Amino acid sequence: MSPVDPAQRQIVHVDLDAFYASVEQRDDPRLRGRPVIVGGHARRGVVIAASYEVRPFGVRSAMSMAEALRRAPEALVIPPRFAAYAEASERVFEIFRTYTPLVEGLSLDEAFLDVSASGALFGRGADIARQIRARIRDEVGLPASAGIAAVKFVAKIASDLAKPDGQLDVPWADTAAFLAPLPVERMWGVGAKA
Repeated sequence: MSPVDPAQRQIVHVDLDAFYASVEQRDDPRLRGRPVIVGGHARRGVVIAASYEVRPFGVRSAMSMAEALRRAPEALVIPPRFAAYAEASERVFEIFRTYTPLVEGLSLDEAFLDVSASGALFGRGADIARQIRARIRDEVGLPASAGIAAVKFVAKIASDLAKPDGQLDVPWADTAAFLAPLPVERMWGVGAKA
């Protein structure tokens, strides 16, 4: 088997936006457009997910609930419903598998899809990402972002930059130019300790 020319490789990274909070907003219309925190006990718990409406207050995942509520006292705190998230994830992954069998899940809410061989049926990576995002919105009721690139590392960064509810295509020839101006913190896998 000959290696795939990098210029022809198409990796799509799909990431559901504020997944747990988006499921809660989908299932309870009263939460839509409101600052929502999915998390545990107000004194001891942590933020599992923060809706985009609460993020301007500086609330983010893994923050202590006490700090989150200090920053956003009007936020609505919703206890997690893991069965609902697993069901939504299952439906999304079923959509992924209609485009390629090469699906690498990273968590309930994100995956890499190698769609390099799917072009004859569905179009280029950007077309496939658009179709997938539309189906997730229409069939599952959730927003998703996508990054399209020749390698996973770049596809992941592209989807992060496309948030919320967007997509970004980085052609192979533009990979170095895309990465060069980004701060090191934007590199996938580079955290505060690194």
